Amino acid sequence: MDPFSFPPLAAILDAAYSGLMLLAQFLDPIAGSAAAAAAIVLITVLARAVLIPAGVLQAKFEQTQSRLAPALAKLRLRYGKDRERLQRETMQLYASEKVSPAAGCLPVLLQAPVVGIIYALFLHTSIAGHTNALMAEQLFGVSLGASFVSSAGSGALELSTIAVFGALVLVIVLVAELSRRSFSIPTAPRFVGVLQFVTAVFALFVPLAAVLYLTVTVAWTLVQRTLLRRRYPLSPPR
Repeated sequence: MDPFSFPPLAAILDAAYSGLMLLAQFLDPIAGSAAAAAAIVLITVLARAVLIPAGVLQAKFEQTQSRLAPALAKLRLRYGKDRERLQRETMQLYASEKVSPAAGCLPVLLQAPVVGIIYALFLHTSIAGHTNALMAEQLFGVSLGASFVSSAGSGALELSTIAVFGALVLVIVLVAELSRRSFSIPTAPRFVGVLQFVTAVFALFVPLAAVLYLTVTVAWTLVQRTLLRRRYPLSPPR
């Protein structure tokens, strides 16, 4: 069942469609045939700007977590065999510092609805009973509604599709590698570093419009985390 067939969600999707079309029309004199793509980039930047306070909370939580690392290690050593007690004691420790572990996930959680709406906008051929004109929009000759995997599966994989998706995925991979080197924790499990590259794999399966969003947001995240890490440095490991 399509969740956007539910009236409230359908209304949200229709409003998002109207807003994106209006923004694309505004950008048309500047961006031309890439106006819809430019609108998505602008929406991404605006969304990330609104979420800066959540990024600050995340940076503060990471700073506090690094400062509490010795105390957390002691709790794991003491209550490692009793997960319920360990969780309770850990939450009490965070509460005493007036921080919430949820702060570390806020930017990702708050972006999820935006990603979902952009994905849906370029998945439906009709929205609220009218034709979805966004499906005809392109970037360098590639439909914003096309995904790399679906194009390859249907035999419609052209050089332009490979070039556009390849360039965007390459940016995502490079940003992931820079993030891994800059923000990885030596004591973290090895699979955590691998997770940095999941976005690049995900980008192969979603519409180009969503890949644009992902590319801009991972680049924004890297710059934002770099600046905030200087403002809220981590405690040196003991």
